Formats: sequence, C-alpha cells, structure tokens
Amino acid sequence: MARRLLTSLVALAVLAAWASPASAQEYSFRLDREVAEVYWNADGTMSLEYWLTFSNQPGAHAIDFVDVGLPTSAYEFTSMTADVDGAAVSISPSDYEGDGSGVAVVLGGRAIPAGRTGTVHVRIGVIRNVLFEDDEDPAYASVNFAPVWFGSRFVVGSTDLSVTFHLPPGVQPAEPRWHPAPAGFPDEPETALDSQARVTYTWRSPAASSAQMHVFGASFPRSYVPDEAIQARPTSAPIEWGSLIGILCIVGFVGVWIAIPALIVIANKRRKLKYMSPTISIEGHGIKRGLTAVEAATLLEQPLDKVMTMILFSVVRKGAATVTQRDPLEIEAAKPIPEDLRDYELKFVQAFQNEQRTARKTALRESIVGLVKSVSEKMRGFSRRETVEYYRRIVQTAWEQVQGAQTPEVQAKYFENDLEWTMLDPDYEDRSRRVFRGPVYVPRWWGNYDPSYTPAGASGGRRAVPTPVSGAPGRALPQLPGADFAARVAGGVQSFSSKVVGNIADFTSSVSSVTNPPPKVTYSSRSSGRSGGGCACACACAGCACACAGGGR
Repeated sequence: MARRLLTSLVALAVLAAWASPASAQEYSFRLDREVAEVYWNADGTMSLEYWLTFSNQPGAHAIDFVDVGLPTSAYEFTSMTADVDGAAVSISPSDYEGDGSGVAVVLGGRAIPAGRTGTVHVRIGVIRNVLFEDDEDPAYASVNFAPVWFGSRFVVGSTDLSVTFHLPPGVQPAEPRWHPAPAGFPDEPETALDSQARVTYTWRSPAASSAQMHVFGASFPRSYVPDEAIQARPTSAPIEWGSLIGILCIVGFVGVWIAIPALIVIANKRRKLKYMSPTISIEGHGIKRGLTAVEAATLLEQPLDKVMTMILFSVVRKGAATVTQRDPLEIEAAKPIPEDLRDYELKFVQAFQNEQRTARKTALRESIVGLVKSVSEKMRGFSRRETVEYYRRIVQTAWEQVQGAQTPEVQAKYFENDLEWTMLDPDYEDRSRRVFRGPVYVPRWWGNYDPSYTPAGASGGRRAVPTPVSGAPGRALPQLPGADFAARVAGGVQSFSSKVVGNIADFTSSVSSVTNPPPKVTYSSRSSGRSGGGCACACACAGCACACAGGGR
C-alpha cells in the first residue's frame, strides 16, 4: 500500500512537471497587417470590416479567440460574420474579455497554432450611435474611429495598418474634412472614390504600433444622414468660476477666435503650395531611381517657377528652343523640334507658341499638371522619404564635384553636366557666388539662353565665337564673372514669376487644385464630451467611435 502511494505521488509529480510549461504558455503574436474598412452609411449607421493577419510566435498559446472591440453596444449581432483564411467561424459576445463593448471571434478548429500565420476576417453590418454634431460647424456631423489594438503584453513588433473611411453616398469630394492624423501617419489621407462613387479617405502606416490606439476622424455635411442619427453635443450644468479662472476663460475664448482663423489662413496657404498628390505620402518600399532633375524637383515640391526654369534650360541645351527675349520671356522653337524631348519638355515648348498670354499660361499649367501626375505615378509603390533623401544626396554630390574641380575647365564640365541638379539646392544663388570666385566658363549654348550675352572679343550677337581659354589651344569657352552668372540664373527664375505666369502662389494653387484636389482640411473638427458606449479607450470626444480591444488575445 505504501509503495503504491509513493508510486502515485511520483507519477503526479512527473505529470505536474510536464504540464507546468504548457500551462505557463501565454498569447504572443505579431499583427502583421490590419486593414479596417469603415462605412458611414446613409441611414446614419456604421458598417465595419476587418482583415487581421496574425503570426503566432513559436512556443506561444494558440490564437483561439480574437477580441474585437466595438464603438458602441448598439450593434446588430445578426449582421456579424467571421472567417479564418476563408473558413467560417463563430462570434460570441459572452466570450469577449476586452474592456467596453465588443465580441470575441471563436476560432475553434481554425485556431492559429504557434509558429503559424492566419488572417481573421470580421464584418459587422450595423452599428448605431456613432454620429455626433461637429462642434466647429453645426451643419456638419463628426465621426471618429480607432481600429482594434491589443495589449502590449501579448503583441510584438509593429503592424502595417490601413484604415479607410467610406463617407455617406452623395457626399461630394469638396465637402468633407478630415481630422489631423495620428502620429506616424501621413498628414493627409489618400482621397479617392470607391466602386460606389463614395468619397474615401485612407490612412496607412507600414510600421504602426499594434498596442496603441490610433484615432482617425472626419466631418461631412449632416444633410446626407438623418437628423435623428446624429447625437447632440452634451451640455453641462453651469459652474461657478473664480475671478481668475473667469479671466483665463475669456482670454482663452478670445485667443481661440483670433488664433484659429489665423492658423486656418496659414494652413490653407501652405497647402495650396503643395502640388504633389497625397497618395505618394503613403510609404512604399525602396528608392525610385532614374528620375530626371526636373522630376526630382517636382517630387521635392520645389517652387514651380524654379521647375519651369529648369525645363527651359533643358530644352535650350537640347537645341529645341532659343530664348529670343528675356523680359518678358519669349522663346523660339526649333524646326523641326528634336524627337528626344520628354513629354513635359515638348508641352513646355508648345505652350510658348501661344501668342496670347492667357492661353500660354493655361498651356503651361497643363504641362505642369501632366508632369506632377507623371511623377506621382512613377512613385507608386516606392518610399517617398527614402527617394527624397536619395536625390538630396545627388544634389550634394553634384556641388561637391563642381567645388572640388582642380581647373576652371573641369569645373565648367561638371557644372554643365549637373546644372539642373545644382539648381535644386535651396541655397543655389549664394552657393554659386561662393564657389565661382573667378570667371565661369559657361556652356557653349549659353548664348541661346541669354540673348544679351556676347562673349568677350566677339563682334556682336550671341552666336559669335568666344575668346579661346588660355592653356586650352583649339578650345573656346565663353565666360562670365561668377556673381553675374549666378544672378542671371536666378533672374531667369524670377522672370517666370513676374512676367510669364504672374503670381506664382496663384499659379501653384491652380495646379494643386488638379493634382492635389479637394477635399481639404481647414481645421481639426471634433466633438466634445465623452463616448456614450462605455468604451475603455476613453476617447475625449462625443464623436468617438472607438473600437477597443483587450484581454490580450
């Protein structure tokens, strides 16, 4: 009997030792990708669809439940469906272990084991009580949404997070406004129309935190949804303020009414000068090589008068045009026009064939619009940040080669080859004056750019043979004092502003209205108060439709 009892105790000890590692297993996973499609419907409800791709970590507990927090408890359970890699699974409100409102996706036999990857797809067709009055404009409704996230104890790494708002049917592109994006996301979302012609806003970050709340918001005219679906801003009982606090409130109130309009004006002006489409702000991977200097200037959103001056240099260098008058600028196209011109160069030359200034300006605008759209298309799938840094290094290298040249002739060669690249330096004019202390041996085609230039020793006319350079028998390079040369290049840029396209800010705005179109954000439009859904993410606004997730799974 004693021996049997001892044997049983030993067996139990062995079983306990074997079982304890398994019982100590915890959830540990990476959320590789999260896609949230949020539909704000014509009846004032919200439909929500998730794709959550998990990589379960080696040795971790199987992912058998996925908690999905919801913005409110006013949802229709019968409108919910879920699947794992296409295989249907069940949904259970009672198994939800997160904070606030939500449901649990029960993976059952489709649980994702340690070391494996799977995609959980969830759709909730009807969620109510998600619209609120916009506290900046009573004619607008405000919506805010935070996609599901998980406890930092259980999730590792970052996630490729994409959130798309589908605004109510009928909303026109110029009507809605987006709210400021969370940190780590582009300042402006990608705007588009979906298959139902609904305006969409898409925010994406390839390296978002999987364990952090990210709130996205928008406002749109309330006329597109029923009034009864919009919850009024909460009111509070009067509070007795002390005199000091009262003064501070008055000062703050006055400051808001003065500061906000001023900031709006400044923000609008800055945005009008941003002519690149916000779609390329969404980071891809890798550097887009092979852009021309003009295309790189466009990517860097250099002032458009500089971009057009660079195009002018390019067409003159290629022999496609000759400047016949500098002030105001007139160019004469070559006959025939060379066949190796790029599309933006050809359209630039053709624009100047319009004798009427208005028609010429319109044609130039269309040529720049085409250039901007072309660069946006070329950047699709590439990292803007890495590409911008790459071309900035090219500019720096170009200047280093010019500056490090041992002789004026070599310096002239480098400078001619890299003229447009050096112009990308914001400090171009001052840097030119510093680098070119003596005479500059300008390119042979310079006279075709500057009709007032006559090489030293020439009898007249910009095509006269220049004076030979000492020490370079048989060669003849025209020359200018360095300061004069830098001033003439800068003067070419200025002539575009004043004599060709007029006010450059207005011209750029006319371009951006096509290439970076409305809708435009003019202020942070959020509602006040607290969410009525008991959501534990504690959004500080009545417009918060926050999807909260917790429970570590």
